[in-house]
Amino acid sequence: MTLNTTLLIVLSLLVAGILSFFQYYYKAENKSKLILFLAFLRFISIFGLLLLLINPIITKNSTEIVKPLLSVVVDNSSSIVALNADKTSVEVYQTLVNDKRLQEKFDVQSYRFDSEFQESDKFDFKGTQTNLDLIATNLKKNNRNKIFPTVIITDGNQTSGNDYVYSFDTSNKVFPIVLGDTRKVFDLKINQLNVNKYAFYKNKFPVEVFLQYSGGKNISADFIISQGNSVLAKEKIEFTPSKKTAVINVLMPANKVGSQVFKASISSKEKEINTYNNTKNFAIEVMDQKTNIAIISSINHPDIGSLKRAIESNSQRKVTVFKPQDIRQLRDCDVLIIYQPTAEFKQVFEENKSAGINTFIITGTNTDFSYLNQQQNSLEFKTSNQKEDYLAAFNSQFNLFALDNIDFENFPPLENKYGTAAVTGNVSVLLYSKIRNLETNSPLMAFGETKGRRTAFLLGENIWKWRLQSHVENQSFDKFDVFIDKTIQFLASNNSKKSLVVNHESFYNSGEAIEISVQYFNKNYEFDEKARLSISLVNTKTKEVKNYELLKSDNFYKVNLDGLIAGNYKFSVKELNSMTSYSGRFEILDFDIEKQFVNPDFEKLKQLATQTSGKAYLSNQVDSLIKNLLDDEDYKAIEKNNSARTPLIDWFWLCLFICLTLAAEWFVRKYNGLL
Repeated sequence: MTLNTTLLIVLSLLVAGILSFFQYYYKAENKSKLILFLAFLRFISIFGLLLLLINPIITKNSTEIVKPLLSVVVDNSSSIVALNADKTSVEVYQTLVNDKRLQEKFDVQSYRFDSEFQESDKFDFKGTQTNLDLIATNLKKNNRNKIFPTVIITDGNQTSGNDYVYSFDTSNKVFPIVLGDTRKVFDLKINQLNVNKYAFYKNKFPVEVFLQYSGGKNISADFIISQGNSVLAKEKIEFTPSKKTAVINVLMPANKVGSQVFKASISSKEKEINTYNNTKNFAIEVMDQKTNIAIISSINHPDIGSLKRAIESNSQRKVTVFKPQDIRQLRDCDVLIIYQPTAEFKQVFEENKSAGINTFIITGTNTDFSYLNQQQNSLEFKTSNQKEDYLAAFNSQFNLFALDNIDFENFPPLENKYGTAAVTGNVSVLLYSKIRNLETNSPLMAFGETKGRRTAFLLGENIWKWRLQSHVENQSFDKFDVFIDKTIQFLASNNSKKSLVVNHESFYNSGEAIEISVQYFNKNYEFDEKARLSISLVNTKTKEVKNYELLKSDNFYKVNLDGLIAGNYKFSVKELNSMTSYSGRFEILDFDIEKQFVNPDFEKLKQLATQTSGKAYLSNQVDSLIKNLLDDEDYKAIEKNNSARTPLIDWFWLCLFICLTLAAEWFVRKYNGLL
């Protein structure tokens, strides 16, 4: 307590004593023990009230010893078992966490990681992916502004995530303990295989294979691509100690329509420890036709080239550019992209009335909107000759088809004539337009459907800037190209709206995420948030049946099917209220990326240790690591003084005590006839 508080308490004692003296004892005729007792009760009550007003605070000091953290992280992926290092990993971990000297110096924390990062001291080594970048991300988040060492017990072979070498904070030392045999052994490996998901009937599709050799002598290996018992391609490869990689490019014939599974393999006469990484299965879907898209434009514009590249990023699409007067046969086209139509497009519109081809109309500063109003009845345009820039605003309620917001709001504005576009038909708006920060409530991109014919509208030119901006943000054109591809896919289909839309792949690799997403629409073609969706899954070989409920996520229902074994599966999705159903199939290819390694990545772990001023150790050097940690002067316990300010007397009990003394005084006076 401070001196002022002490003086106030002394003053309160004097005031309480004086008041009780004058009220009961001063000029009192009868100075009996009863009067003295009443004066005492009054003194206690007054002093308690004054003490409640003063509320004296006392300070309590305590000392705490804060140990530095030591994070011990164990690789829980199945590659540890493949390298026969699972027992060694547990032994190393137990040696570290049970060391009394480390426990005295550090606050030891135990974690494990594979595709996820979590606090744990139990390890089963069944993880299907290895992501070391998660360690850096999570430890930074959990231990902000702290200096601590990290021990990682791992083989260093990463199969997912960002490069971990530069992910860790350089101010916190990392000490990798390398699991597995670091001696180089003879090994042939298919490092990577690239192939398109789709091919076209009677065409050829390219297969690119990256081969890797580990060893110290010249060898000859055979590379084969087969389907069933048939060998479709074969090539002999020569490796030397100086030539340890090879790239094979093969053109394969697509002679059968439907799903086709192939096997790539490499072998030699030498004996290998790990032959699992010598083969890799891959699959393609052979299509019997291509989607032909015609871009019709009377002007030259960067949008045309950008659209062509975006559409043809899907090998199922073929784009041809025409002038309005040059196109001869519309029936050869599956989709028409009409770019900035004017009266020159009269023949195109007239012929399409009978052809009935779905169209994608893009307007701009050269568009004749009066003529466009005559050729369609989905939107009504009222424009001037003044130009305006329009920004995009994504409509999250759009549900014609599954489409993510690819950050449309931050894309550059599109240029169009100033005016309004009123919806007059059956139109779903994907993007609304904004002028700077002012919402116009007019569509910027919309989709219409009239009597089975579909039309898409993009009201503005310079979409090439969108594709460029998407690449700047994502280091890839993929997101923008998928957006355009889904637009074309919607237009390429003449089927009427389905109430149950199921999205899934035909092939998955073992260990990767297997997710099926579903949309269900009611009779008004509105997304039904109260749908009850279930999926029944059957393994066609074992006949094992599994049933799952689909969970709602945004404008989708999703189910995660991770953990399924390799094989063929057929499934059925059913909406339980309407009994609407959808049937499909997919195949899980036998591929375990965690079994592709024969050695730990010692060099990369050493690089990580050097980057953070730490040191890499082998599994038999744990004692040296412990000594290093104990001798490291960068990690010392800190004596922390905790100061806590608390009231001298709890106000609740003080109020209760005052009430009791006042009540006691009243009852005594009442009993003795002094009221």
